Amino acid sequence: MAVTEGDVHTQEEYFDVLTKTGQKTGISKPRGDVHRDGDYHRAVHVWIFAESTQELLIQNRYYCKDSWAGRWDISSAGHIYAGDSSLTTARRELQEELGIVLPKDAFEMLFVYLEECVINDGKFINNEFNDVYLVTTVNPIPLEAFTLQETEVSAVKYISYEDYRNLLAKEDPDFFPYDVNGQYGQLFDIIARRYKENTIGRSLTLQKQLQRYAPVTLSAELTGLTEADREALVLLTKAAAIIDQIFYLQVWCCNPVLRDWLKKHADASQLDKLKWMYYVINKGPWSSLDENEAFLTTADSAIKLLPEATKRVTGWKGLEYKAAFPMLKPPGANFYPPDMDKVEFELWKKSLTEDQKQAATSFFTVIKRQSELSLDSSLYGSTDESTSHSVTSTHDLYSVPFSQEYNAFLTQAAEFLHKAGELASSPSLKRFFHSKADAFLSNDYYDSDIAWMELDSKLDVTIGPYETYEDALFGYKATFEAFIGVRDDKATAQVQLFGDNLQVLYYKHFLPEMQYLTKIIKILTALLFLLTIHYYYFYKVLEQNLPLDSVYKSKDVICASIRVIDLIYNAGDVKGPQTTAFNLPNDERIVKDRGTSLVMLKNISEAKFKHILLPIADVCITKEQRELVDFESFFTHTICHECCHGIGPHSITLPDGRKSTVRLELQELHSALEEAKADIVGLWALKFLIHKDMLSKSLLKSMYVSFLAGCFRSVRFGLEEAHGKGQALQFNWLYGEGAFILNPDETFSVDFTKVEGAVENLSRAILTIQAKGDKEAANALLQKYCIMTNPIKVALQKLEKIQVPVDIVPTFPVIDKILEQRQQMDHETDKASMTFYLAVILLSGAIILIAMLYELL
Repeated sequence: MAVTEGDVHTQEEYFDVLTKTGQKTGISKPRGDVHRDGDYHRAVHVWIFAESTQELLIQNRYYCKDSWAGRWDISSAGHIYAGDSSLTTARRELQEELGIVLPKDAFEMLFVYLEECVINDGKFINNEFNDVYLVTTVNPIPLEAFTLQETEVSAVKYISYEDYRNLLAKEDPDFFPYDVNGQYGQLFDIIARRYKENTIGRSLTLQKQLQRYAPVTLSAELTGLTEADREALVLLTKAAAIIDQIFYLQVWCCNPVLRDWLKKHADASQLDKLKWMYYVINKGPWSSLDENEAFLTTADSAIKLLPEATKRVTGWKGLEYKAAFPMLKPPGANFYPPDMDKVEFELWKKSLTEDQKQAATSFFTVIKRQSELSLDSSLYGSTDESTSHSVTSTHDLYSVPFSQEYNAFLTQAAEFLHKAGELASSPSLKRFFHSKADAFLSNDYYDSDIAWMELDSKLDVTIGPYETYEDALFGYKATFEAFIGVRDDKATAQVQLFGDNLQVLYYKHFLPEMQYLTKIIKILTALLFLLTIHYYYFYKVLEQNLPLDSVYKSKDVICASIRVIDLIYNAGDVKGPQTTAFNLPNDERIVKDRGTSLVMLKNISEAKFKHILLPIADVCITKEQRELVDFESFFTHTICHECCHGIGPHSITLPDGRKSTVRLELQELHSALEEAKADIVGLWALKFLIHKDMLSKSLLKSMYVSFLAGCFRSVRFGLEEAHGKGQALQFNWLYGEGAFILNPDETFSVDFTKVEGAVENLSRAILTIQAKGDKEAANALLQKYCIMTNPIKVALQKLEKIQVPVDIVPTFPVIDKILEQRQQMDHETDKASMTFYLAVILLSGAIILIAMLYELL
């Protein structure tokens, strides 16, 4: 119901006072004062929609109310009291007014409606932000199943949403007035679009979205693996599958049930098959390449039965609802309450001790609400969680470690890792498996990350919570992922062969003697040699020569180790565009003390260059410079990009003397700016190394042109994705400086006289923002340059016209074959065991029979 002056209350209520833009001011006032003074505040509207009949539930306002008495209104509504949250209020109002108890995954946040009105001769001013929720049930709830709050609701009934809209448009006096031609019309528009879709048109759209991904089969040579490692590989794959389940849950609370539902119904129709195929790529209902626009709706979601949601009615099995998800991807994923804003989090954080603050901003915790516990307990019974966290008296939020939140999953994954550790042939691999298994249960990942950095094994594994891209609210929380690969021994052997000869042999003998090698091996060998042998030079010298004021430069830079692998399986946070490399860990303590390790996914890089970058160059790069786009430059810059994550500001000192990190200060802006930094500083570093004769001068022009072609590759990931956002920043800056040129024939070229200066200027700008922890400057830079400018549109339209893939979808036949062989072995073992046990039983029976005959005789 709409909240007005005449509502009946037993005690004075306080509301949080908001700004005109809806942000909390930190001030709360009594209800009467808020409406007298016209303060902005917040309320909730909850609509119940029956899918099968296309009807909305409406309630009749209690006849004793001083205003709008007897009018038909929203299913349920109410003010959000001071300190309360939106979703918790929605759940409570539904329970109190209608007697319906529902979990949070039944509530779909649609939009925020601002109502500004003055009634009662100016004595009542209502400036109210209303969070509008939709609960979608499969069928209408029987009217006798409701328990109505006597002082609030006189009756309830269902009405066709189209009829209801028409009545509101006519300003029927029996209904509370809503302007359906204004903001509130969104409710009816959303329902209409959702249930009047063109099936053929939607199928064509999904097919077009799927075509942006090129299917790629990834292979790798496993001959170097021992039989024990192959056995461990089976266990690792099982652990990775569990990691996958955790990631689905981290994306959104009802994502796992949505996944299972879509998979189960994938064969129902061609449209259902396409939904499932595109969902598998995105690992959620939001399209990674379309600014996270939803390609599914709650109407596509899973049906859940909740018999205890209402009073029992004879012959009715209970309430069936659709597991809901919002059309706009939640910036905080499932790491924070969906109705929590940044102001609430910061106010809570200020009240915490230093240890509690570290837990709140930790990579490895989720943030939850105390007020949800009582509501959940009424659904599921009491939980241990209610007593397992530190409760504060003035704030609703608290932190829960991953080891507790995902305990059931992590316990299973830890068991598989311990078993794999017992089998692994490499001591370093054994240590990593056991330490990572322990970390899953202790929530302390320090030792396991050190063990990962020290891996020296043919079988290369990365598993655990690492990247923070999914947390677009603050960039604090890490998602689980798994990468299983086989180390490239050819490249490593070349490095070891010349390792003792250092620079003299490198320049005089190594490069000439490499001509007989294939081009890719030559590239890998040269780069690995350079970056392995010249750790000190690459990191120490580059750091001290960065285009950054000396006061901000790190004095103690720890170099990264490098591993080149062929990927044979991945899981977890590997949705949408596939990564070509990663530089981990992200823990600033380890980065400061031990540096990082770089893992290059060679077969992924090769596939992207072949299927994406070369076709982009053919279309977007001017003919005169097209031949300069080569794999050597592409792969070299990828290595430099990852290495440059390790240089520049990380742990910083703020102007007020406080110690902090770039990640904590820049929060949700950190990922995009860090990706841009690694890219542009990587380009600067290559130029620096070439001028110092550390790399061949033949790379100088090709690296810039290959980078230009790569801009169009990465920006297609979308401006909501960190890499795409960072790439747009770089392209628009360099284009503005005249380093990149749009030619009359709509191809692009590099102005080699301007590009070096433009690269250095942007490197300096980003590094300085990071060194100062200047979030305001970071936001201004991203707002100015992370936009879809006309030159970018020109390139993307050309690529769209000839349908150049945006990225790849890998399949892993190597793992499939191993698992199939293992299943056959297990089957043969089971058959042998069954035969043995049967023989034992028959023999035992024969002996007993003989004994019995002997007794008889």
